[in-house]
Amino acid sequence: MTTVMEADLKNVIAHRESNKSKFRQDGVNLTFTAYFVSATVTALKSYPIVNSSWLEDGIMIKKEINIGMATSLGEEGLIVPVIKDADRLSLLGLARTINDLANRARIHQLKPDEVRDGTFTITNHGISGSLIASPIINQPQAAILGVGAIQKRAVVIEDAIAIRPMVYLSLTFDHRLLDGAIADYFLGRVVESLQEWK
Repeated sequence: MTTVMEADLKNVIAHRESNKSKFRQDGVNLTFTAYFVSATVTALKSYPIVNSSWLEDGIMIKKEINIGMATSLGEEGLIVPVIKDADRLSLLGLARTINDLANRARIHQLKPDEVRDGTFTITNHGISGSLIASPIINQPQAAILGVGAIQKRAVVIEDAIAIRPMVYLSLTFDHRLLDGAIADYFLGRVVESLQEWK
């Protein structure tokens, strides 16, 4: 099943604009992916059942938080490098790891260990302009987060119309592991983390 919510990225964009140059001094490109990974880690800590796999003899909740990030190789398709122990990394550490894995993925220099043992996956289908998608779960994981294109839209905030940078987030999940309420709580936590970014 798939559930969809939207997030206001005003605070994320402000933080990114304020910190891009500082990250660049450390040789790191601060992409939006780092924020989505960080918000996902926060939500996985709040709802560990989403960081699990279905086995014939029960549900296995993973202790490690290893985030796969779908990376386009153009006409060659996709590869999913894995950010191991993502919960132990700061925003700078996440951004540095994302830069490294994505760059080496595109030049075919990933090691076999860097594309396995993921516990949750994020795919950014919005890079090609897509707003909403229902991504395929990277089995045996419980769910996958789809990130749409970031667009400025008119939204109602406290009874006034405002222009905000909005993004649709979709969570496709294995209903054997998660019911709709838990999936929505999890996705809502991702949204909350992004909207309350400081």
